[in-house]
Amino acid sequence: MLARDIGIDLGTANVLIHVKGRGIVLNEPSVVAIDKNTNKVLAVGEEARRMVGRTPGNIIAIRPLKDGVIADFDVTEAMLKHFINKLNVKGFLSKPRILICCPTNITSVEQKAIREAAEKSGGKKIYLEEEPKVAAIGAGMDIFQPSGNMVVDIGGGTTDVAVLSMGDIVTSSSIKMAGDKFDSEILNYIKREYKLLIGERTAENIKIQIGTVFPGSRKEEMEIRGRDMVSGLPRTITVRSEEIEEALRESVSVIVQAAKTVLERTPPELSADIIDRGVILTGGGALLHGMDMLLADELKVPVIVAENPMDCVAIGTGIMLDNIDRLPKRRIS
Repeated sequence: MLARDIGIDLGTANVLIHVKGRGIVLNEPSVVAIDKNTNKVLAVGEEARRMVGRTPGNIIAIRPLKDGVIADFDVTEAMLKHFINKLNVKGFLSKPRILICCPTNITSVEQKAIREAAEKSGGKKIYLEEEPKVAAIGAGMDIFQPSGNMVVDIGGGTTDVAVLSMGDIVTSSSIKMAGDKFDSEILNYIKREYKLLIGERTAENIKIQIGTVFPGSRKEEMEIRGRDMVSGLPRTITVRSEEIEEALRESVSVIVQAAKTVLERTPPELSADIIDRGVILTGGGALLHGMDMLLADELKVPVIVAENPMDCVAIGTGIMLDNIDRLPKRRIS
């Protein structure tokens, strides 16, 4: 049996793996649970995520990626190894070729760390590609034509904004403002306004269920439970969509500004193409209510949410794996 090529979307929040010929076969949270005393890995992915905020003192749930880059090398390697072994993609005598995506502005040291983690987890040849480019391909854009395509990829740790033409990035920006930051803004808002402590998971649920970033576009409410900071006892409160819009306003304006900056640096001919084609939104953040309306309102161009925004990068790696022999040689380790 020959090894199968695999594409990895190594995200801050989730890891998605695309196996050539089989499609997306894995989508799990980037979380690893470790026993502090023995340094033994106890659980990876969904199983480990269920432990976040609910473990005894000797067990810690670590997210080894921060802001789109590797924060803990050994844990990332253990996580990748676990996922790749689970998929059974190694051949009898051969190893798979791996294509991994990374944010646009990471340093060569950070690139090397990603490459080494992939090699140690069982890859033969490692290809690195920039996330917005792969996301655009996964969203169905034909970026190899001489015309402008703009993509805004809002992930867990970073937001990548890029204008692409002729198969490469013309102008881009990568900022450390994305889904995780939205969660912590909600968490801090509840703490400040209601003197109530809530966990990351609750903050994420609020964002998904009643959150919005476009004023007046959603009017829902939700009951949440947490620990009262004054009495120390559990307490239940009701939060509304308008409050979440207020809590996220500042963070979202940073993403809008990044998109504006990229547009300002775009050659006029490509800008004209973007007015015709619109901007494509990908990544988990694209699902945040009102994000497309806000960007369309601020940028004055049509904004379209990709069909499966969470899967775009993984789908893109699949398309690139089919053309892996045509990828630029400079990307090969």
